[in-house]
Amino acid sequence: MSKNNFSFGFNQNSFTNEQLQYKALQINGSLAKRFFDIAVSICFLLFIFSWLYPIIAIAIKLETKGLAMFVQDRIGLNGKIFKCYKFRTLLSNSNSLDKDSLPLSYTTPATKVGVFLRKYNLDELPQFINVLKGNMSIIGPRPHAVPFHNLYSEYVPNIHQRLLVKPGITGLSQINGLRGDVEDIEQNKKNIQQRVQCDTNYIFHWSFKLDLKIFVKTFIG
Repeated sequence: MSKNNFSFGFNQNSFTNEQLQYKALQINGSLAKRFFDIAVSICFLLFIFSWLYPIIAIAIKLETKGLAMFVQDRIGLNGKIFKCYKFRTLLSNSNSLDKDSLPLSYTTPATKVGVFLRKYNLDELPQFINVLKGNMSIIGPRPHAVPFHNLYSEYVPNIHQRLLVKPGITGLSQINGLRGDVEDIEQNKKNIQQRVQCDTNYIFHWSFKLDLKIFVKTFIG
């Protein structure tokens, strides 16, 4: 996804933790949001994932040994750690790692299939299982891996605010291109700060209509 300015008409403001907590209660208690999550996840898993999974799994196993999927610890709602499902994109002897698991200097190169999966975000499709289980929502802040969350918290003091709601498969940050890391350390810090600001904007301005807009923008750009 390219970096675009999908602000949907609201300003980039600062919010108090109390304001965000109040809004987060509305988000977490929204029956419409949860129904949408369940309905879309069931449809995807039945009609798309059911035939797409074997294709991706075979492609992964033809290139490397090991399981096609693995689970990774991620930071979820209120800082609770949950098991996040992903397609494996690294070598079989490194399947506990992934592109978001460690700082750049410690990551293992991806396989050829893994590069393709990452380019089109296909490695994250198993997370619809997380949505159905209730660990995640379709729309929300992307869940950080534990090492990255600890690293980012050193220079983003308010990073805990994005944990007030369930993490999502996609979100406002993602459609604005604020995902992943870059080699330049200082630029990476700025990107993370912008990501957190975007995530808090999402929480404060949330509405079910906003979720639908983000969902559509994720696919049509």
